[in-house]
Amino acid sequence: MVNYKHLHYFWAVAREGGVARASERLHLTPQTISGQLSLLEEHLGVELFTRVGRNLELTETGRLVLSYADEIFSLGGELEEAIHQLPDGRPSLFRVGVVDVLPKSIAHRILKPALQMPEPVRMICREASLDTLLAELAVHRLDLVLADRPIPPTVSTRGFSHKLGECAVSFFATEKLETKLTGDFPRCLDGVPLLLPGNGTQLRSSIDRWLDKQHIHPRVIAEFDDSALMKAFGQEEAGVFIAPAAIEAEVEWQYRVSAIGRVDAVKEHFYAISVERRVTHPVVSMVVEAARESLFADE
Repeated sequence: MVNYKHLHYFWAVAREGGVARASERLHLTPQTISGQLSLLEEHLGVELFTRVGRNLELTETGRLVLSYADEIFSLGGELEEAIHQLPDGRPSLFRVGVVDVLPKSIAHRILKPALQMPEPVRMICREASLDTLLAELAVHRLDLVLADRPIPPTVSTRGFSHKLGECAVSFFATEKLETKLTGDFPRCLDGVPLLLPGNGTQLRSSIDRWLDKQHIHPRVIAEFDDSALMKAFGQEEAGVFIAPAAIEAEVEWQYRVSAIGRVDAVKEHFYAISVERRVTHPVVSMVVEAARESLFADE
């Protein structure tokens, strides 16, 4: 088993950029740290550093070990912080993961009530793919995951999907681009430059099916995993783009565009995923109920 004291010395050397600076931080002699590093390398059977001139550089294996050490000591810091969340005015810790394809405006509106609770809350948001966030949820590094779909049946992670709501999608264009459109919506989309979410998402599949059913063939000129980036390109008149109808007015104001049509047949779905079937975490419960009662109540 890895000696975590030795691993901590290695981590300090790698983060500080050398034995001398690490020894100052740890209040140990350079000889002591060098000896502990040698013991760690002997135990692992690999070299973690190579000497380049007077400096130490991580080997390929050393970089791998550092990535694990970062996670180990980050998690240890979170554990210590969580233990000290005593009822003395300290904020409750709320760790949430947001799937990278989820519109940030929607995520903001879902999470906003967390910072409006009577008791202080410290919110930590992480953004990544659904698989990555579900893995962190499974080991309790997250309290909640916001996603555009429930847990896929192919994923073995134990968790529960709580549907927050759904809404139609709207198509947007700048004033200049809108003047170039001919015909009524949705026929006006035929042949126009179109910005869409990336392939592999539930929303993209729904849009593609709807376009095929309507026999509409736009020119898809760009695909995005980041919805905010897609809107930024749309604002610069790169093409027509989509966004949830629930934030239609906000998108029009922020990006100086107009909604040219709404498609009720295409729905964007929103889920909160937790390790609990019945949510008991007070902040998670507040977020879920607020989203259901206000954000998607009229959809």
